Amino acid sequence: MTDAAARIMARADELGAISARPDALERTHFTPEHCRAADLVASWMRDAGLAVHEDAAGNVCGRIEGVSPGLPAVLLGSHIDTVPDAGRYDGPLGVLLAIEVARGVRAGELPFALEVVAFSDEEGTRFGSALSGSRALAGSWVEDWWGFTDDGGVTLADAFRAYGLDPACVGEAARVPGSLVAYLEAHIEQGPYLEDADVPLAVVSSIAGARRFALTMTGRAGHAGGTPYQRRRDALVGAAELVVEVERIGRSSGVVATVGRLQAFPGGVNVVPGLVELSLDLRAEDDAPRDAAWDRIEAAAERIASDRSLAFAATETYRADAVACAPWLQDAVRAGAHAAGVPEPPTLWSRAGHDAMVVAGVAPVGMLFVRNGNGGVSHSPDEIVTEADVAVALDAFAATVAALAGSVEVGAGTAVGAHTAVGADTGAAVGASRG
Repeated sequence: MTDAAARIMARADELGAISARPDALERTHFTPEHCRAADLVASWMRDAGLAVHEDAAGNVCGRIEGVSPGLPAVLLGSHIDTVPDAGRYDGPLGVLLAIEVARGVRAGELPFALEVVAFSDEEGTRFGSALSGSRALAGSWVEDWWGFTDDGGVTLADAFRAYGLDPACVGEAARVPGSLVAYLEAHIEQGPYLEDADVPLAVVSSIAGARRFALTMTGRAGHAGGTPYQRRRDALVGAAELVVEVERIGRSSGVVATVGRLQAFPGGVNVVPGLVELSLDLRAEDDAPRDAAWDRIEAAAERIASDRSLAFAATETYRADAVACAPWLQDAVRAGAHAAGVPEPPTLWSRAGHDAMVVAGVAPVGMLFVRNGNGGVSHSPDEIVTEADVAVALDAFAATVAALAGSVEVGAGTAVGAHTAVGADTGAAVGASRG
């Protein structure tokens, strides 16, 4: 796999050069940069022997038939969009590994079809429509997204049309239950645990259950010099006390709890703040400890507000329940790691969200983590993987598919279902509708 690993690293660099900014990597949904990246990935899929099409949501899809045409597929993939000032491996590494796995498969060889997908929009950077590519594939598209706008006032619906797609047809991207045997995603860890353990790979057990809240502490603004301490209703002091409680509760419960945004109003240097808005992000391996942590944080906030004559309010802005990777797919990933020379891969839960958590709505999912250097930093140009680790990951990913081929029985009479449009003769050729 040495040559293939070198090819993956070179292609990650090539994709990393496709950016809207000269000084950093930024490639967002349905931009000219996205178009170039999608066309390039499609060419690599064809070079690997896949029949390629672009689905109704702009996902680039490739397929190799199994022992008979039209069988359900094992789907491999990740995303090709980025956050602002991104690294080169968050998303694209999984796509490139999947393409190389497919390169080693011949048509008619497996008891299932093998497919690769490069999701168009996982990060949601441009429109705030995170995971929209995988939601389209899973049949869980959110209709409210059509009116979301980017910084220039362009709606998601208009961006679809400009890209050559019809918003009314987005449902055609959906895979029906039974059309997929499983979904497997390889991804950089986005954390330090593999680096700390000096191990190149991990089996993912679940993807974090997350909840986000918009919180407010309301007091009364007043002159900084003229308002005695005993008469102050300082919303910022109450919010600061809550931030410390959030960290304490997170540490004691094993829940990842983060206040990422805090703003005081009216914001004058000589004014006691009368209102503070702050965010809260909660993540845990399972939903129960996450929800229990929220109950404790809410109780602490109410106590702080009462003690300081403030008013506390909370609005939940996002909720995604935890998604467990299928045990039999965890076993397959583990067997793949063993075959690649990693005898005891750790089992980790993902603190970050991934396309797999959405695809789980239509197929069992499994994930392989690849070591991320520089302390596990991600969403940053400092994220890094080594060619040696990529070679091991490719061995493991290919061996995982081989393990499934030896254990999964998909009868020739099992139809792909209504969505037979995953083959070579269906869907628009990538780039055809946009020249």
